[in-house]
Amino acid sequence: MTQERCGRIAERTRQRHAAIHQLLADGNSARAIATELGLARNTVRRFARAADPGQLLVNDGTGRRPSILDMYIPYLRQRWDDGCTDATQLWRELRSRGYPGGYTRVRDYLAQFRDAAAPPAPAPQPPKVKKVTSWLMTDPARLTPEDKAQLTAILAECPELAALREHIAAFADLMTKRRGRHLEKWIAAADASGLAELRSFITGLRRDQDAVVAGLTLPYSSGVVEGHVNRIKMLKRQMYGRASPDLLRRRILLAD
Repeated sequence: MTQERCGRIAERTRQRHAAIHQLLADGNSARAIATELGLARNTVRRFARAADPGQLLVNDGTGRRPSILDMYIPYLRQRWDDGCTDATQLWRELRSRGYPGGYTRVRDYLAQFRDAAAPPAPAPQPPKVKKVTSWLMTDPARLTPEDKAQLTAILAECPELAALREHIAAFADLMTKRRGRHLEKWIAAADASGLAELRSFITGLRRDQDAVVAGLTLPYSSGVVEGHVNRIKMLKRQMYGRASPDLLRRRILLAD
């Protein structure tokens, strides 16, 4: 993708973000905005959740999407440094390693090295959203030193994410230590933070708050019942179309 095209995508993203937030400020609903701008409602919600258009841009902020070649670039550089400059040969090697793309993409990437004494070092790839989410949801004591260092760097660059982590840790403390009586205090603090990521979760808690408080306070659990239900479903799948209910009953009652 050319720089000119990337710039157009980034500019369009910024304009769309400004238009959606202006319409939200005017009191329009997501449905009305989607109709007026000709967008899907999920797209409108995604733009509405982003406080800044930069959050909607990927990689270098130009709007360029990740390439299927990205994860194979270190291998290409290593082979280039080893003296293999045949694009066809390198493409075949990548195919044997699982690369699903075509020869042209590999050839175009290697073209930048033809007139250079050495290929440039690839830009470090940021951790994927799924990985960062798993770090936030994991007990800090169980993270590796490398994961901790990366997470610390990310939180230092994003105060909103750092605040979200504090609320996640506080809720985890309610769960693990059965402090259901403090749930209302946690909800009030999370709601006051204004973090859009917590709004739907808070709404769900409010919908059946008494049951949630009981679940975070009492020592009882439905885990045993759920385990038996899953075991019965497994037996039914094993015997589907090949046994009568009487045999299913005997297997359930006589199983260890």
